[in-house]
Amino acid sequence: MTMATDRALRPTIWTAGDWNAFFGFGTNILVNMLVLTGLLRFVLKMPDQLVFGRILPALGLMMCLSTFYYAFLAYRLALRTGRTDVCALPSGVSVPHMFVVTFVIMLPITLKTNDPIKGWEAGLVWVFFQSFILMIGGFIAPYIRKITPRAALLGTLAGVSITFISMRPALEMYMTPIIGIVCFAIIMVSWFGGYKYPKGIPAGLVAIAAGMLIAWGSNLFGLGYGGLSLSKLTGAFANFGFSVPVPAVDHVFSGFEFLGIILVTAIPFGIYDLVEAMDNVESAEAAGDGFPTTQVLTADGVVSLIGCLMGNPFINAVYIGHPGWKAMGGRIGYSAATGLMVIVLSWFGVIALLLSLVPVVAISPILLYIGMLIGAQAFQETPKSHAPAIVLALVPHLAAWCKTLMDGALTAAGTSAAAIGFDKLGQVGVLYHGLEVLGGGAILTGLILGAVGAFIVEKKFQEAAAFAAAGAVLTFFGFMHGESVGIAVTPSVAIAYALVAGFLFVLSRAPETATASVPPLPGKSMAATPAE
Repeated sequence: MTMATDRALRPTIWTAGDWNAFFGFGTNILVNMLVLTGLLRFVLKMPDQLVFGRILPALGLMMCLSTFYYAFLAYRLALRTGRTDVCALPSGVSVPHMFVVTFVIMLPITLKTNDPIKGWEAGLVWVFFQSFILMIGGFIAPYIRKITPRAALLGTLAGVSITFISMRPALEMYMTPIIGIVCFAIIMVSWFGGYKYPKGIPAGLVAIAAGMLIAWGSNLFGLGYGGLSLSKLTGAFANFGFSVPVPAVDHVFSGFEFLGIILVTAIPFGIYDLVEAMDNVESAEAAGDGFPTTQVLTADGVVSLIGCLMGNPFINAVYIGHPGWKAMGGRIGYSAATGLMVIVLSWFGVIALLLSLVPVVAISPILLYIGMLIGAQAFQETPKSHAPAIVLALVPHLAAWCKTLMDGALTAAGTSAAAIGFDKLGQVGVLYHGLEVLGGGAILTGLILGAVGAFIVEKKFQEAAAFAAAGAVLTFFGFMHGESVGIAVTPSVAIAYALVAGFLFVLSRAPETATASVPPLPGKSMAATPAE
């Protein structure tokens, strides 16, 4: 084989489409880093020296290692298969965990001790345990993925994307429609409509540029769209500097005094990580790129542990959205380029400057696009007959999202659902307790319900019974339909799942004629029909 031939067979690291994916994924990462920085500074009241000097540099190191590793996995897959369309898995700080560790772990301990350092240390311990759960769970995840219907995996993922990924950006767009809707149209015509902007300029960059132009231009007329100002921009330069990660092992072990509080959420959210990673790997495979689940989960655990030991209280995760970045033209290079971008943002204090330069609402449409794509994929990459199972998998996420909004509103009003009373809320149509039970552990609940539904559609009652029985066990110990891990957390729901499992098992042993149905017409797929 000649040297020229050898070079020709090597995968291309960077393609024209990587620019689109880089600006899209890079702005996604940027939004998450801006939100994370805001939580640290304004919610937890952590000093800027800790935020910009310790936490963000460690976060940058973790995310750089992650994005480089997934670029390597994509390169290896492309080299092995000879394909030119392999897209790296997107990864970064886990967004759900970002809010959980802030509001469930770090904030209560910060308020209790009146010391933000103690809250930071508790967050480090939380990630410490999460990392090991990921590494150990990586070896059982492939088996779970093998026995679970794709409709269940993609259905519960679609639930997350429609509620917690799509809704907030959509609301932000309509709160500042002059920027949000215009930027959304710029993205839609390119990423869904296939329109090419002049000189191949990425649609994500065009949208951000348009958003900045409208925001800063509106200041000339005193309108202030986007909330930007020169005073905020000049003040951001105070945080410029160079900070590298420094080991924080002593702070990790100091946080063990809060171990009892931490384990209550570390275990169920560790399981959440396993399921989420499996879902996202399944999503990538549905888009044509098969990555080894064990290596993905182990990598998430290892890089999270490294980040934790260097001072980062946020866990790494494979992101939802691989098909979206692939559809934009992303291949291998966009992932590695994003890792380099994160290093620059986090080690040089650039985040504060960007917070005051780019209107966040100009980036929101990109997140909405990803949510739309993942929601659509659940229906497009599964049999048509499984559509009811996918809708069933969505339902727990709707309940969890509604409860999250209600809790936030009630807390802002200085009260709670318990203080008002569930009966009073029920009188005005708010079934709070139902939202609480149905939405608890939504990602696991969606997976179980989706699997049961898909197997029932296929008349595989024994498999459906097995998943219903698994739901009974998970519910009994609080991993589903509960706010925390425990014994007999929601026993009535656990019993209901057990009864369903028994019923389905009996059906699986029924005579063949009892479960027979008219075969589908040639070329037609079976679809759910209403009861007569």
